[in-house]
Amino acid sequence: MALRRILFLAAAASLVAGCTHTVAPEASPHETTGANVPTDPSTPLPDPEEVGANELGVVPVLMYHRIVPEPASVYDRTPEDFRAELQRLADSGYVPVTTAELATGRLDLPAGTHPVVLTFDDGDPSTIRMDGSRVAPDTAIGTLLDVARDNPGFRPTASVYVNEEPFGGGEAGRRALRWLVDNGFEVGNHTFGHADLGTSSPRAAQQAIADGDESIREAVPGYAPTTLALPFGARPEPGELALRGDGYDYRAVLLVGANPAPSPFSVEFDAAAVPRIRSQGPDGEGAEFGSTAWLDELAADPGSLYTSDGDPARISYPRDDDTLNPEFAEAAAPY
Repeated sequence: MALRRILFLAAAASLVAGCTHTVAPEASPHETTGANVPTDPSTPLPDPEEVGANELGVVPVLMYHRIVPEPASVYDRTPEDFRAELQRLADSGYVPVTTAELATGRLDLPAGTHPVVLTFDDGDPSTIRMDGSRVAPDTAIGTLLDVARDNPGFRPTASVYVNEEPFGGGEAGRRALRWLVDNGFEVGNHTFGHADLGTSSPRAAQQAIADGDESIREAVPGYAPTTLALPFGARPEPGELALRGDGYDYRAVLLVGANPAPSPFSVEFDAAAVPRIRSQGPDGEGAEFGSTAWLDELAADPGSLYTSDGDPARISYPRDDDTLNPEFAEAAAPY
């Protein structure tokens, strides 16, 4: 896995040469938010080495689009496959976090567990649909809530990236957006019209991002998006426009693929180009870079995973790992 990871990170770095951004230090390296799964302060923490803590390890950021009974492309998953993947994550000790929490290092997780980011693009109705005041159970978010109920500790959260008129549009779509925000999910920008920023002029790219940002703010008063998922994975020129421009200032920008993200405390982490893994089974085009293949590989090499030490005040990792970002040196706890 190490060779594969190096190759992918090198490829990602070549895409963003000259535009590298690291996570900004917080008051605490894992500053807790109310939505996180807090550790119990009354319970003695295990020794980091005993739980294999590695907070410089990689984090899978999984990318979903439609959850439908009859997939029309490699970007679709069936409801059965989606549920099975969530159950696999829960059984393997993963805890969902949002993109914003990953990018800012707000990862207060139980000792021995691993963060995973679940991301949903395009605002498809299969992601969430409201049935009165409740989420329809046959949607992706409905399934996530169900799996979380059956698996205590598997936090029901995700980052949902939307364009104009998400989830079928109208007031129903806006209600779904508000439900997400009110229930600890992240709503992120996917540009207003799913624009190809790679072929857009700088002015048009900035406008597409700003319009998408504004549409979310209008639908959810008081809420401000903090991350962007690039449509088609295409970066604007200059790349800086993906992070900040007139009317928006983001903490992270998501690519399309195709490998785990570095730890936010690693020198390899680039907030302007956070890689994702397409959710995919073991077959089909590109399956070797999909979620099933990567989860298999990470299970076979658990030492490479971000594994929490359970203490939000320190960053624990094996002493032979030299990738700590110097900005976090004061919180370092090598063993």
